[in-house]
Amino acid sequence: MPKKPAKSEKTKALKAKSQKTQKKSESEQLVSSKIVYQGSLFRVLHDKLIEPGGKESERDIIRHNGSVVILAVDKSKNKKDPWIVMERQYRHAAKQFLWELPAGKLDAGEEPLVGAQRELEEETGYRAKKWKPLIEYYGSPGFLAESMKVFLAEGLVAGDAHPEDDEDIEFRLVKLSDVVKMIEKGAIKDGKTLCSVLLYARQIRKKHRK
Repeated sequence: MPKKPAKSEKTKALKAKSQKTQKKSESEQLVSSKIVYQGSLFRVLHDKLIEPGGKESERDIIRHNGSVVILAVDKSKNKKDPWIVMERQYRHAAKQFLWELPAGKLDAGEEPLVGAQRELEEETGYRAKKWKPLIEYYGSPGFLAESMKVFLAEGLVAGDAHPEDDEDIEFRLVKLSDVVKMIEKGAIKDGKTLCSVLLYARQIRKKHRK
Protein backbone atom coordinates (compact mmCIF):
# COMPACT_ATOMS: atom_id res chain seq x y z
CA MET A 1 0.00 0.00 0.00
CA PRO A 2 1.55 3.37 -1.05
CA LYS A 3 2.44 5.78 1.72
CA LYS A 4 0.44 8.97 2.07
CA PRO A 5 2.47 12.14 1.51
CA ALA A 6 3.57 13.90 4.66
CA LYS A 7 1.37 16.77 5.79
CA SER A 8 4.15 19.29 5.15
CA GLU A 9 4.56 17.97 1.58
CA LYS A 10 0.81 18.34 0.98
CA THR A 11 0.89 21.89 2.30
CA LYS A 12 3.83 22.79 0.05
CA ALA A 13 2.08 21.29 -2.99
CA LEU A 14 -1.15 23.18 -2.29
CA LYS A 15 0.77 26.41 -1.72
CA ALA A 16 2.68 26.02 -4.98
CA LYS A 17 -0.57 25.32 -6.85
CA SER A 18 -2.20 28.38 -5.25
CA GLN A 19 0.73 30.60 -6.21
CA LYS A 20 0.65 29.30 -9.78
CA THR A 21 -3.08 30.00 -10.03
CA GLN A 22 -2.59 33.46 -8.51
CA LYS A 23 0.10 34.34 -11.06
CA LYS A 24 -2.23 33.35 -13.87
CA SER A 25 -5.09 35.36 -12.41
CA GLU A 26 -3.03 38.55 -12.15
CA SER A 27 -2.52 39.01 -15.89
CA GLU A 28 -5.02 40.18 -18.48
CA GLN A 29 -5.17 39.59 -22.21
CA LEU A 30 -5.64 42.69 -24.35
CA VAL A 31 -7.73 41.83 -27.42
CA SER A 32 -7.83 45.28 -29.06
CA SER A 33 -7.22 48.94 -28.24
CA LYS A 34 -8.54 51.94 -30.17
CA ILE A 35 -7.81 55.64 -29.61
CA VAL A 36 -11.16 57.48 -29.47
CA TYR A 37 -9.78 60.84 -28.33
CA GLN A 38 -6.32 62.41 -28.43
CA GLY A 39 -5.66 65.64 -26.53
CA SER A 40 -2.59 67.54 -25.41
CA LEU A 41 -2.70 66.12 -21.86
CA PHE A 42 -4.12 62.65 -22.31
CA ARG A 43 -5.76 60.21 -24.71
CA VAL A 44 -8.85 58.03 -24.31
CA LEU A 45 -8.72 54.41 -25.42
CA HIS A 46 -11.51 51.91 -25.93
CA ASP A 47 -10.05 48.55 -24.91
CA LYS A 48 -11.42 45.05 -25.38
CA LEU A 49 -9.82 42.53 -23.05
CA ILE A 50 -10.07 39.28 -21.19
CA GLU A 51 -9.72 40.03 -17.50
CA PRO A 52 -7.57 37.90 -15.15
CA GLY A 53 -10.60 35.86 -14.07
CA GLY A 54 -11.41 35.00 -17.70
CA LYS A 55 -14.27 37.49 -18.15
CA GLU A 56 -14.50 39.37 -21.46
CA SER A 57 -14.74 43.10 -20.94
CA GLU A 58 -14.72 46.50 -22.68
CA ARG A 59 -13.26 49.57 -20.94
CA ASP A 60 -12.80 53.24 -21.76
CA ILE A 61 -9.46 54.22 -20.26
CA ILE A 62 -7.71 57.58 -19.97
CA ARG A 63 -3.98 57.12 -20.64
CA HIS A 64 -1.64 59.70 -19.18
CA ASN A 65 2.14 60.14 -18.85
CA GLY A 66 1.75 60.27 -15.09
CA SER A 67 2.14 63.09 -12.59
CA VAL A 68 4.36 64.14 -9.73
CA VAL A 69 3.34 65.67 -6.40
CA ILE A 70 5.74 67.60 -4.18
CA LEU A 71 5.44 67.77 -0.39
CA ALA A 72 7.90 70.62 0.14
CA VAL A 73 8.83 70.96 3.81
CA ASP A 74 10.67 73.66 5.80
CA LYS A 75 11.91 72.25 9.12
CA SER A 76 14.20 75.16 9.97
CA LYS A 77 11.93 76.58 12.71
CA ASN A 78 10.20 73.49 14.04
CA LYS A 79 11.02 69.87 13.22
CA LYS A 80 7.90 68.51 14.94
CA ASP A 81 5.56 70.94 13.18
CA PRO A 82 7.28 71.99 9.94
CA TRP A 83 5.94 74.43 7.37
CA ILE A 84 4.44 73.02 4.16
CA VAL A 85 4.33 74.74 0.77
CA MET A 86 0.65 74.97 -0.18
CA GLU A 87 -0.99 76.33 -3.33
CA ARG A 88 -4.43 77.77 -3.98
CA GLN A 89 -5.79 77.85 -7.50
CA TYR A 90 -9.09 77.69 -9.38
CA ARG A 91 -10.02 74.25 -10.75
CA HIS A 92 -12.63 74.30 -13.48
CA ALA A 93 -13.48 70.59 -13.08
CA ALA A 94 -14.32 71.19 -9.39
CA LYS A 95 -15.79 74.67 -10.11
CA GLN A 96 -14.02 76.14 -7.09
CA PHE A 97 -10.67 77.24 -5.67
CA LEU A 98 -8.73 74.38 -4.07
CA TRP A 99 -5.84 74.19 -1.65
CA GLU A 100 -3.26 71.74 -2.97
CA LEU A 101 0.34 70.61 -2.88
CA PRO A 102 2.48 71.62 -5.88
CA ALA A 103 2.10 69.06 -8.66
CA GLY A 104 2.17 68.61 -12.40
CA LYS A 105 2.23 66.22 -15.32
CA LEU A 106 5.34 64.49 -16.56
CA ASP A 107 6.60 65.09 -20.06
CA ALA A 108 6.93 61.99 -22.26
CA GLY A 109 9.98 60.03 -21.10
CA GLU A 110 10.76 62.43 -18.26
CA GLU A 111 12.21 60.97 -15.05
CA PRO A 112 9.77 61.53 -12.15
CA LEU A 113 12.36 63.18 -9.88
CA VAL A 114 13.42 65.57 -12.66
CA GLY A 115 9.76 66.40 -13.27
CA ALA A 116 9.14 67.01 -9.56
CA GLN A 117 12.12 69.37 -9.31
CA ARG A 118 10.97 71.23 -12.42
CA GLU A 119 7.37 71.60 -11.22
CA LEU A 120 8.31 72.85 -7.75
CA GLU A 121 10.57 75.54 -9.15
CA GLU A 122 8.15 76.57 -11.91
CA GLU A 123 5.14 76.92 -9.62
CA THR A 124 6.74 78.27 -6.44
CA GLY A 125 10.34 79.28 -7.17
CA TYR A 126 11.57 76.88 -4.49
CA ARG A 127 14.40 74.42 -4.99
CA ALA A 128 15.22 71.68 -2.50
CA LYS A 129 18.54 70.19 -1.36
CA LYS A 130 17.10 66.84 -0.35
CA TRP A 131 14.57 64.68 -2.23
CA LYS A 132 13.08 61.27 -1.56
CA PRO A 133 10.02 59.31 -2.72
CA LEU A 134 7.12 59.31 -0.27
CA ILE A 135 4.42 57.21 -1.97
CA GLU A 136 2.90 56.32 -5.34
CA TYR A 137 -0.83 55.86 -5.95
CA TYR A 138 -3.62 55.91 -8.54
CA GLY A 139 -6.30 58.54 -7.94
CA SER A 140 -9.15 56.84 -9.82
CA PRO A 141 -7.97 53.50 -11.26
CA GLY A 142 -11.43 52.52 -12.51
CA PHE A 143 -10.83 54.54 -15.67
CA LEU A 144 -7.76 56.74 -15.16
CA ALA A 145 -4.30 55.23 -15.75
CA GLU A 146 -2.48 58.16 -14.15
CA SER A 147 0.19 57.23 -11.64
CA MET A 148 0.80 59.92 -9.00
CA LYS A 149 4.33 59.84 -7.57
CA VAL A 150 4.75 61.89 -4.40
CA PHE A 151 8.18 63.25 -3.42
CA LEU A 152 9.26 64.73 -0.10
CA ALA A 153 11.43 67.83 -0.68
CA GLU A 154 13.47 69.26 2.20
CA GLY A 155 16.12 71.95 2.61
CA LEU A 156 14.18 74.58 0.68
CA VAL A 157 15.87 77.46 -1.11
CA ALA A 158 13.60 80.32 -2.23
CA GLY A 159 13.67 81.71 -5.76
CA ASP A 160 11.43 83.23 -8.43
CA ALA A 161 8.42 81.28 -9.70
CA HIS A 162 7.76 81.08 -13.42
CA PRO A 163 4.41 79.27 -13.91
CA GLU A 164 3.02 78.39 -17.31
CA ASP A 165 0.81 80.90 -19.14
CA ASP A 166 -2.43 79.12 -18.18
CA GLU A 167 -1.52 78.87 -14.46
CA ASP A 168 -2.60 81.44 -11.87
CA ILE A 169 -1.26 80.11 -8.59
CA GLU A 170 -1.15 81.62 -5.11
CA PHE A 171 1.21 79.84 -2.71
CA ARG A 172 2.22 80.18 0.91
CA LEU A 173 3.88 78.29 3.77
CA VAL A 174 1.43 76.71 6.22
CA LYS A 175 2.24 74.79 9.41
CA LEU A 176 1.69 71.03 9.11
CA SER A 177 -0.66 71.12 12.12
CA ASP A 178 -2.75 73.82 10.44
CA VAL A 179 -2.95 71.86 7.18
CA VAL A 180 -4.18 68.83 9.15
CA LYS A 181 -6.82 71.03 10.84
CA MET A 182 -7.94 72.26 7.41
CA ILE A 183 -8.30 68.64 6.32
CA GLU A 184 -10.33 67.75 9.42
CA LYS A 185 -12.65 70.72 8.78
CA GLY A 186 -13.17 69.70 5.14
CA ALA A 187 -11.37 72.77 3.79
CA ILE A 188 -9.04 70.63 1.66
CA LYS A 189 -10.75 68.51 -0.97
CA ASP A 190 -7.80 67.62 -3.20
CA GLY A 191 -6.99 63.90 -3.06
CA LYS A 192 -3.23 64.09 -3.58
CA THR A 193 -2.95 66.61 -0.75
CA LEU A 194 -5.12 64.58 1.60
CA CYS A 195 -3.19 61.33 1.28
CA SER A 196 0.28 62.91 1.13
CA VAL A 197 -0.11 65.26 4.10
CA LEU A 198 -1.84 62.71 6.34
CA LEU A 199 0.78 60.06 5.60
CA TYR A 200 3.59 62.51 6.31
CA ALA A 201 1.93 63.74 9.51
CA ARG A 202 1.67 60.14 10.69
CA GLN A 203 5.35 59.52 9.94
CA ILE A 204 6.35 62.67 11.84
CA ARG A 205 4.31 61.59 14.89
CA LYS A 206 5.89 58.12 14.91
CA LYS A 207 9.39 59.53 14.51
CA HIS A 208 9.12 61.95 17.44
CA ARG A 209 7.32 59.43 19.63
CA LYS A 210 10.43 57.23 19.79
